[in-house]
Amino acid sequence: MDNLIALAFSAFILQNIILTQFLGICPFIGVSTKRSSALGMGFAVIFVMLISSSVTWVLYTYVLETLDIVYMRTIVFILVIAALVQMVETFLKKVSPSLYKALGIYLPLITTNCAVLGVAVLNITNGHSFIEMLVYTTFIGLGFLFVIYIFSMMREKLGRAPVPKAFKGAPIALIVAAVLAIIFTRFGD
Repeated sequence: MDNLIALAFSAFILQNIILTQFLGICPFIGVSTKRSSALGMGFAVIFVMLISSSVTWVLYTYVLETLDIVYMRTIVFILVIAALVQMVETFLKKVSPSLYKALGIYLPLITTNCAVLGVAVLNITNGHSFIEMLVYTTFIGLGFLFVIYIFSMMREKLGRAPVPKAFKGAPIALIVAAVLAIIFTRFGD
């Protein structure tokens, strides 16, 4: 149990997928202008990460290893993630058209979000058991949600702040993201 708690804390803070591993930057910068979009993207990423990591872990453990075709890992993982994102996109389009519209192009980009693929690969590389994989993936996803939400609150305030013209928009967002990354990387020391 202590091992799972340490794994959860490590995944959430010390190995934060955005600020310490620098994966998932595209949706982090692109969708973080509004809190509602950031929350929607965060939950969609958590859902896709959990399902894809579970499916890829099972496929890797019971199919790819058994058939000795582990070299197919990346292509299989990408196909699983792409299929799951299509399911999420279809679901959101029917259930929450406003969130679907707010996420725009970034929802299909979850397919190519290196954070989703990265977590699936890290679970295999780190040799996590199924339970450890679930804990690790859940807390990596929650860390993604936490950071993108905090960042969206900061960006909303920055939108109203007297920022010099040359720094408006993406430049000031990247500076704030860099400061957040410095803070998060210091937690591991």
